[in-house]
Amino acid sequence: MLESALVLFSGGQDSTVCLASALERFRHVETIGFDYGQRHSLEMDARLTVRKNLIRIKDSWAGRLGPDHVMELTEFARVSDTALTREREIEFSESGLPSTFVPGRNLLFFTYAAAVAYRRGIEVLVGGMCETDFSGYPDCRFETLSALETAISLGMGKTFKIDTPLMFVDKAGTWVMAENLGGQPLVDLIVEDTHTCYLGVRGRRHDWGYGCNHCPACQLRRKGWERWQAAKS
Repeated sequence: MLESALVLFSGGQDSTVCLASALERFRHVETIGFDYGQRHSLEMDARLTVRKNLIRIKDSWAGRLGPDHVMELTEFARVSDTALTREREIEFSESGLPSTFVPGRNLLFFTYAAAVAYRRGIEVLVGGMCETDFSGYPDCRFETLSALETAISLGMGKTFKIDTPLMFVDKAGTWVMAENLGGQPLVDLIVEDTHTCYLGVRGRRHDWGYGCNHCPACQLRRKGWERWQAAKS
């Protein structure tokens, strides 16, 4: 079993599966969240609920989960004219990227996470980025994060590993991973407690969880759930 890891934890489906994966693989796991002025700020509350309920699934997870860290990056919203940080429509730009793309977000998150990990003596940073079922974000790609891993390691004079368990897993596969890691209790926790909807809709309950059912995040989650259920039947 590996020593320790710091998980970039938003309180959404992907980061919850990554946290469960880390708790299976590492002796000590800490989490870090970022308040960057996101419209779906409900995720900041969801992440605390998920952390609390996740460790009830397995006793071993409870013994391995360490402190949570929260970084206040609200100034980031001022330089990000996106549908995640301002009241504007979700649409696609001429570049082909959706307006939910927040330029530099994952680059910034990993850099801050590495600074915290440096102080905590942690060398593995875990993130839920994926280039299989995603919205085309360039900072979710394997080659981007491989380059960032090298840059962070060189810039801090210490070897860091960026670990992305979902990089080549689609959303249906993410549900499969959840079931394999924590059985039905983890699947139920993801449905009931996690928050992924970009519009922050929490009043509508679907088979796959809460959300508006229209934004790109909800569509990916729903379609993944449907493919997973179809494969099981």
